[in-house]
Amino acid sequence: MKDWLLSLSLVGYIGLSSLLVFYFPQSILAFLLFEASLLLIYYAPVPSTKKLPLAAIVLVFLMPLLGTINGYYVEVAIQVGIFVALALGLNIVVGFVGLLNLGFVAFYAIGAYLWAIFGSGQANEFLPGAHFPLSPSWFFVFLFLSILVGALTGVLLGLPVLRLRGDYLAIVTLGFAEVVRALVNNLDKPINLTNGPKGITPIQRPPLFFQPVIEFLGFKPDPASLYPLYFYFLVLLLVVLVISVNRRLEDSKIGRAWKAIREDEIAAAAMGIPVVRMKLFAFAVGASIAAAIGVLFGAKQLFINPESFTFMESIGVLAMVILGGMGSIPGAILGATAVTILNLQLLKGLSLWLNSLRQSGIILSLPLLGSYDLSQVPAQFEPAKYERMIFGLILILMMIFRPQGILPPRRSEVKSDGAA
Repeated sequence: MKDWLLSLSLVGYIGLSSLLVFYFPQSILAFLLFEASLLLIYYAPVPSTKKLPLAAIVLVFLMPLLGTINGYYVEVAIQVGIFVALALGLNIVVGFVGLLNLGFVAFYAIGAYLWAIFGSGQANEFLPGAHFPLSPSWFFVFLFLSILVGALTGVLLGLPVLRLRGDYLAIVTLGFAEVVRALVNNLDKPINLTNGPKGITPIQRPPLFFQPVIEFLGFKPDPASLYPLYFYFLVLLLVVLVISVNRRLEDSKIGRAWKAIREDEIAAAAMGIPVVRMKLFAFAVGASIAAAIGVLFGAKQLFINPESFTFMESIGVLAMVILGGMGSIPGAILGATAVTILNLQLLKGLSLWLNSLRQSGIILSLPLLGSYDLSQVPAQFEPAKYERMIFGLILILMMIFRPQGILPPRRSEVKSDGAA
C-alpha cells in the first residue's frame, strides 16, 4: 500500500511540474522542478518495476513534448545526455580503475573529427578526385567505426604510459590531449586535413529515416524542426547503451579486477590479475565511448574547431565524476546533470535576468543608500562569467564536507560466518 501511495505521489508531482512548464514555458524554475522529478524517482523507496516506467514517461514522452513548447529545453537535455555519456566513459578509467586521466577530451575530439572530415567536403582537400561529403547514411557506419578507432587510440596511448601512476600518468594524458589539439589546429598545411583553426563546416547530419512515414500520415514538417528531437532520442539511446555497458562491466569479473587494481595494485598483481591488460581495456572502453559521442557532437553542431576540445573540457568532465562520486554510475549521471544544468540554466538564466533588469531602467530606492539606477549594474556581476570559479568552490566544498561525492559507490561487504 505504501509503495502505491508513493508511486501516486510521484505521478502527481510529475504531472504538476509538467503543467507548470506548459503554463510558464520561459520559467527556469518550472523546468528545474520538472527535472527534479527524475531525482525524486531515483530516491523514492519503491521497487524498480515502478521506477522504470515513471522514468520512461518523463524521458520518452514528457521531455520531448515540453521541447515542442520551448526548444531550449531539448537543447539542454541533449547537452546533459552528451556530458552524462562522457562522464560515464571517464568514470570507467578514473572511478573503476583509479587512473587519473586529464586527456579524456582527446578521444572526444578524435571521434568528432573522424566524421567531420568525411561527412563534409573537407576530405576533398587531400583526396583529389573524390566526391565528398559522404551521404548522411554513413553517419551510423562512422558511429560504429569511431568505437573501434577510439579503442585503438586508447590502447596506443595506454601501452607506453600505463606503468606510470598518479601525477605522472595525469601529466602524460594531459600532454596527449594537448598534442591532439595542436595537431588538429595545425594540420591545415602542407596537406589540409583538418582546416586548422577555421574548423570544419557544414557537417552532414544523420538521415531522417522516419520522415517518409510522417509525410505518409499527411504531415509535412520542416526537417530543421525535427532534428532537435531526433538528436535527443539518439543521445538518449546512446546514454542507455553506455549505462548498460557500465552496469555489465561493473558486475563482471573485469569490473571486480578493476576495483581490485584501484584499491591496491600490488595486491591485485600478486593475486594473478593481469594489471596492464586490465588497464588497457579500461582505457579502450572509455576512449571508445568518448569517440562515439564525439561523432554525435560533430553531427549535431554542424561545425567543429579545436576550441571545442580544450583542456578545460577534460577538467569539466572530471569535475562531474568527482562531484557525483568516483566509481558510482548514478553519481556520474547526477554529477554531469548537475554541472550542465548549473552552467546552461542557472548561471546563464541569472545573467539574462540581470541583463533584463539593467535594460529595464528601474531605479531602486534604498533606505540608507538612496536611489540606485539598475542600468548602472556592472556587466562583471553576471554569474555566467564566474562559471569556473563556482565549479572550483563546489569542488572545494565537496572535498571538505563530502569527499566521496554526492552518490558514492556502494561498497560490497563480505560477511563472515564466524569461523576461525
